[in-house]
Amino acid sequence: MFMTSMAGNTLVASLIAASFGYTITWGDWAIAAIVPGLVALIVMPLILYFIYPPELKDTREIQAHIAKELKELGSMSFAEKVMLGVFILSLVLWATGQFTGLNATTVALLGVSILLVTKVLTWSDVTEEKGGWDTLIWMGTMMALASQLNKLGFIPWFAKIVGDQVAGIEWIMAFMILILIYTYSHYLFASLTVHITAMYVVFVAVAISAGTPPYLAMLAFAFFSNLCMSLTHYAAGPSPILFNSGYVPQNTWWRLGFIASVVNLVIWLGVGSMWWKVLGLW
Repeated sequence: MFMTSMAGNTLVASLIAASFGYTITWGDWAIAAIVPGLVALIVMPLILYFIYPPELKDTREIQAHIAKELKELGSMSFAEKVMLGVFILSLVLWATGQFTGLNATTVALLGVSILLVTKVLTWSDVTEEKGGWDTLIWMGTMMALASQLNKLGFIPWFAKIVGDQVAGIEWIMAFMILILIYTYSHYLFASLTVHITAMYVVFVAVAISAGTPPYLAMLAFAFFSNLCMSLTHYAAGPSPILFNSGYVPQNTWWRLGFIASVVNLVIWLGVGSMWWKVLGLW
């Protein structure tokens, strides 16, 4: 539901700016995603509860254990209070970026700076965050690559070729076909960021060339760049970690992942489309 929920989302926003000349703010993203996102948040757990019920349903013992552990922790420390304050400040600044003129990167750097000044984090903590630096370097490279492919005419050329294949089809039908292909092509990918880099700009360009309103195409494909992560046990970074815990067999994961993808398609293309109509996206 939020631009800052996944590393690839900021890449999407950058690709939109570099390839299509539009600016998607944190608030734009949140407003467009909030209604279908909340519906999915309510519906999805209920469906999974009935088709794959938990073995342990009485959790009173666990709740008592959690309450005991929290009591032993005591009141919040100074560092924890600062962290909470920075978290709230970052959310507020991200949500009001279109009014303050502060982009997501500036807000993130401000938050890190506060944590460093207050010694909640040390510089060693920052330099040793290998995953963050890896994301920064690769995202910068992918953004530059996408920008150059667009400038050199590759993306418009490829979009025209694919667009010719859906020429004559009503744009709504073409849009849904492209969403389906984009979503289920993730069976071939082991990273959301790689999937976005390889296919996002091209599919949005094809959808627009088929008549889909640009803002609708950009946001819808952005949302489905996240929703496809349920498909397999290798679909995203956390997936192998969760799978290796051994609680869910592979065939069960794939079966439930496919069911979840269908439910998400119904919610986001059904409820989502009606909400986006209210917002004037199409």
